[in-house]
Formats: sequence, C-alpha cells, structure tokens
Amino acid sequence: MNTNNTEIGLEDFATTPADAAPAAPTETPDEASASTAPTASQMEAVYEIPVKITAVIGTATMPVSQLLKLGRGAVVELDKKLGEAVDIYANNRLIARGEVVVVDDNHIGVTMTEILSSSSSSAS
Repeated sequence: MNTNNTEIGLEDFATTPADAAPAAPTETPDEASASTAPTASQMEAVYEIPVKITAVIGTATMPVSQLLKLGRGAVVELDKKLGEAVDIYANNRLIARGEVVVVDDNHIGVTMTEILSSSSSSAS
C-alpha cells in the first residue's frame, strides 16, 4: 500500500485533527462568488450532457390479469381527456405542460404551453 497520499489527492484525509494545519483565512462573499463562477469552457461541457425528454399523454393502472388479456386492437383508457395538456418531463422531473402537434407526415411533437417553475415542479 502506498503511504504517499499526496500523489492521489488524499492529503486532506491523511491528517488527524491534531496534525491539522490552521484554517485558511475566510473569503468575503464577493471573492467566493468570483472564484466559483463557471468559465465558458466549463459551461460548454454542461451543454453536451444528454437530457431525456418525455411527454406523457396519460397513464392507466390495471391489474396484471387485465394486462395479460390485452391483445391487438385493445384500447387502454388513459386518465387524461382529449385536448388536455400533456406533461413534459426532463430526466423524470416535470418541467412543462404542452399540446401534441404534428411535425411532419410521420412524426408528432409537443408544443410547450406552460413552463413550470422549479418550486411548482418539485412539489409534484
């Protein structure tokens, strides 16, 4: 086992409270925010993170026995009414509501009609 902890970044964990160095001087709030502000290159990395977008037109709950009886052409009634807004999720977090639209002959999309604030989406 390697006891030279500085090579792997464990210098903070290698000291005991008795060995600990005196605390560094505290920064003012202005200095702290300036030192933690993200740079343009750091923000570029964030922009490349994939986000899964899901539009839920409705949900249904049924017993397994009923699910097993479903066949081709079966209709599953959902909890939303025709014309009611669909829920739009980003990584399983409700972010907006919208309407289903036709994008071209073979695709559908969702127009966002209501963007939810972070406080209202966290309550859901």
